[in-house]
Amino acid sequence: MDLFKMNLIFVVFVAVLHIQAYKTVSGLHFKNSPGNITSSLGKPVEMQCVLMMEEDNEGEEGSPDVQWLREGELLEYSDTNQVQMLSDDETWLVISTLRIAKVQLSDMGAYRCAVVTGNEQTMSAEGHLQLEGLPHFSVEPYHMSIVANASLSLQCVAHGPPEPVRIIWLQDGAPLNTLEDPMALSPSRLNLTGLNKTSSFSCEAHNRKGVASSSSGVITVLPSQPQDVKAVEITNSSIRLSWSPGFAGIYTISLCTVQVKPSGEDSVLNPDHMIHNQNVNIPPASHLISDLKPFTQYDVRVACRSNQGVSDWTPWGTFSTSEGVPDSAPVNITAVLNGTELLISWAEPDGKINGELQGYMIEYSTPNTQQVVLDIGMVTELYVNISVPLSNITFRVLAYTGAGYGPWTPNHTLSLVPIDSMSNASSSSRSSPPALSWHWWYVVMAVAIAIALAVLMAVYMAKLRRKETRFGEAFEPMMESGELVVRYRARRTYSRRTNEATLNSLGISDELKQKLQDVMVDRHKLTLGKTLGEGEFGSVMEGLLTQEDSVLKVAVKTMKIAICTRTEMEDFLREAACMKEFDHQNVMRLLGVCLQTVESEGFPSPVVILPYMKHGDLHSYLLYSRLGDSPVYLPSKMLVKFMTDIARGMEYLSSKNFIHRDLAARNCMLNENMNVCVADFGLSKKIYNGDYYRQGRISKMPVKWIAIESLADRVYTTKSDVWSFGVTMWEIATRGQTPYPGVENSEIYDYLRQGNRLKQPPDCLDSIYSLMFSCWLLSPKDRPSFEVLCCQLEKALDELPDPQDPDEILYVNMEESSGELGAVGGREPNIASGMCSLGPLKGTESVATAEIHQPGRYVICPQHENQRLLNADSVESLNLTGSTPTLLLQPSARSTPVPSFEMNTSEEREGPGGKRIMW
Repeated sequence: MDLFKMNLIFVVFVAVLHIQAYKTVSGLHFKNSPGNITSSLGKPVEMQCVLMMEEDNEGEEGSPDVQWLREGELLEYSDTNQVQMLSDDETWLVISTLRIAKVQLSDMGAYRCAVVTGNEQTMSAEGHLQLEGLPHFSVEPYHMSIVANASLSLQCVAHGPPEPVRIIWLQDGAPLNTLEDPMALSPSRLNLTGLNKTSSFSCEAHNRKGVASSSSGVITVLPSQPQDVKAVEITNSSIRLSWSPGFAGIYTISLCTVQVKPSGEDSVLNPDHMIHNQNVNIPPASHLISDLKPFTQYDVRVACRSNQGVSDWTPWGTFSTSEGVPDSAPVNITAVLNGTELLISWAEPDGKINGELQGYMIEYSTPNTQQVVLDIGMVTELYVNISVPLSNITFRVLAYTGAGYGPWTPNHTLSLVPIDSMSNASSSSRSSPPALSWHWWYVVMAVAIAIALAVLMAVYMAKLRRKETRFGEAFEPMMESGELVVRYRARRTYSRRTNEATLNSLGISDELKQKLQDVMVDRHKLTLGKTLGEGEFGSVMEGLLTQEDSVLKVAVKTMKIAICTRTEMEDFLREAACMKEFDHQNVMRLLGVCLQTVESEGFPSPVVILPYMKHGDLHSYLLYSRLGDSPVYLPSKMLVKFMTDIARGMEYLSSKNFIHRDLAARNCMLNENMNVCVADFGLSKKIYNGDYYRQGRISKMPVKWIAIESLADRVYTTKSDVWSFGVTMWEIATRGQTPYPGVENSEIYDYLRQGNRLKQPPDCLDSIYSLMFSCWLLSPKDRPSFEVLCCQLEKALDELPDPQDPDEILYVNMEESSGELGAVGGREPNIASGMCSLGPLKGTESVATAEIHQPGRYVICPQHENQRLLNADSVESLNLTGSTPTLLLQPSARSTPVPSFEMNTSEEREGPGGKRIMW
């Protein structure tokens, strides 16, 4: 044992001498090596090596280059900095620094420095970089749809360091397991034997550094496929189907869709061949398919839907209608006389047989015999024996199937008379004179030609006697009563000045005249320029209005529809006097009105004078920003500002008891300061009221902006303007897209009545879409007022960050929810319908205490871990003091969440783990 120790000491001593000799020979050695560092994701990391070098080893090329290695691999593109400094008279220090701006998981490992001089390499000791921080997810729950009561498996995978990472599963905000369960260890899998209710699933990952939350995946429960599709009644033109709707969980199936196509047609390649596509309200689960062709096979399939979505289609099932009778009678009927026998023949009907042809029936008779009806089967000819004396024979034919007899042919009569009788008849017909001799045609033609020549000569003489002038036609002089007379006919009147109506000429009351002193504008002070736009009801022109000390550039709107009665004129002028008093920065101001007389009409035509808007209408501006030659990015804050401006203007109009009835982006104007003004209200709607909103002329109605009750009953209130405002918000959020793409105007009422609404635009904040959706509630009294909308939009505008500082925005990744918006029978999102001063609504917002780390992450503070989820009911009891900030959780910028469809019941809001919502 002592000998072994002595040998070991000797070996170590020799190794130390060897190393010392190596360092002495090379003159290089590392004074400081990389140390062991523990950091967190995204933080800066810096490591350093110090090389000691004797002065005589500094060659002509300067100091040696210090290289960095990670796990033995050279870091070629790393951020390094090398500095050389003199330590004493004979020793130099080379300091090399490695910097990592934002450390990632791939940067972990063993680091060391190396110097290569000739064939020799000097290495530093190893230093290890270890990362510790919040868990991060590589697999998260995602949105999916399943059939009710079907089993499914969900997976969450989160990683440290530090390890281990444990997973807690949440269903609708309520935990499903604990950290001590075996399934909590990441990777974690949640197996569900069946789900009968649409639910949101998410994960929380725990390690000793804190907690991170995954995104949410909404599992939508759809009905199962309908079963037992069968035909219970079949005729030659209809099929009655019945089926059993599938299981839909806790939801009720109230609608099924039946599709029918000719058998063998591909419904994908030939969608036009779908001859029947009908929604059926159930119960009962049956439907009559009518207007079918007889003896024809059809393919049928059925799908049912709940308020969560549509089930899968059943496989195509083939059904056949029963036989029918032939559509037409036999054709090509001929009769040939052969002695005393008559051969009658025919061909098969050229129309549809509508079944299997089984034979023919023939009916014939003569004056001396009774009527004979024969069923001759599939034979297409018949010999009839003609008896003496000769006489006429009448016959007709039909075809029949198993369903019955087709139509008869017309009666055919064949005359059988002696030859000498036929000769006498021919001679007598030749001896009779014609009714009209041929030369009478020449007489008629000659008279017609003479009359035509006389008319042409008269027209030619009239043209010779007149002369064209600039303003009419002057005929040549002629003598009348001994005097020379020149006849003149004016083409039209040319007045040097436009006739202008005055208030005195209209016959209106003195009280109204007094109110109109500041409204009426002298027509001669208005100069019209180029046309800025023209529509079906009028045009807008650029104009100059001459005032006492200046000339104002204005927009002049002319109307194509005239005023026909004195009552309409008084209504128009009274409303103009009222609109002149409007004074709001977001409402188009009326400068004045001209009444211009048109000769062909009894009452003057109105001309409305409005301020000139530099940027035109808002819809064109949004379209140009997105589709123009030089697209311009409009930040979300500017879009919300547009919405806020319109809401302010409509709040002002509603306070004046004015109903707009045509609110849309096209009817909002942008001035030079980028402020939106509500336009096209009041006067124009009074004039167009008879035609623009007439029932039956749906092509002229802005049906995609009109509220559902206005489409049904032509009822217009301030709440119907709120509906239009929601559609206008959607136009702004989509930067000018047309609402309800793919839906025809004639289909929009049924589309809305089925519960469909506009979908959430991409990159649209949930709070903004919730306001939109609240404008489209079915009951007008449930919709918010413009005062509430204005207040909510101003609040959202204040909370939006300035677009020029995107790096300073904090994003918090919280629960998302999904669901296809606008689907038939779809769920409705939680809508905050109260005033903005009421604060967060119960059950729709939650508060948690959080520390902000890198973007897209949050950590529940340890001191508040047991209060991970707080109901909105307990907001007032939160202790908001201390160093840890209390933040309302907001949506992540990395995704576009949509609001949750299903309204929480009171039990769900008060249960454990209250529901969290997004920013």
